[in-house]
Amino acid sequence: MTRLARDPIYRRHRFPAEVIVHAVWLYFRFPLSLRMVEDLLAARGVIVSDQTVRLWAEKFGRHFAKDIRKRSVGRLGDKWYLDEVVVTIAGKKHWLWRAADQDGFVLDVLVQSRRNAKAAKRLMRKLLKGQGRSPRVMITDKLRSYGAAEREVMPGVEHRSYKGLNNRAENSHQPIRRRERIQLQRFVPRPDCQPLLYSAC
Repeated sequence: MTRLARDPIYRRHRFPAEVIVHAVWLYFRFPLSLRMVEDLLAARGVIVSDQTVRLWAEKFGRHFAKDIRKRSVGRLGDKWYLDEVVVTIAGKKHWLWRAADQDGFVLDVLVQSRRNAKAAKRLMRKLLKGQGRSPRVMITDKLRSYGAAEREVMPGVEHRSYKGLNNRAENSHQPIRRRERIQLQRFVPRPDCQPLLYSAC
């Protein structure tokens, strides 16, 4: 029995832990849609619906992210890159705030309905609570909300605000943008394709 199979989080699941882990890893590691993950698993003889993959991603994705964060405490960089990008959720505009260190490790992500100083403060407080320490340097774009929040939440931190300096944080948004583009494409299989094996057609 493997260590994964002994983990209580996988109890009462019909599929082995290794299959669940692989499906969740595929979904989050590559810009794949749920149906693409379904197809990749089907090609390996694992018949599972895209909705099951979605449920696995929701349940185990948070667990994996929390475990990775726990193992990374104390080893993260002291230079934080902050950025925000607009996303559409259920037809409404929201802002996805993200922070990464100089090595590209994503420190935290926060979805908010506003793009103001209050939202920036909330992100910074969440970062301080999660990391347990302040950064040496904080790098953002020219959004003034960052400066106002930094003066109140992290007054002793060096703040560099120049367009282009926070490319590391902006680049970390790319997987989300790629996934959005894929999900916006209509999934229309050819009539001569077999079920669950559309990717092979």
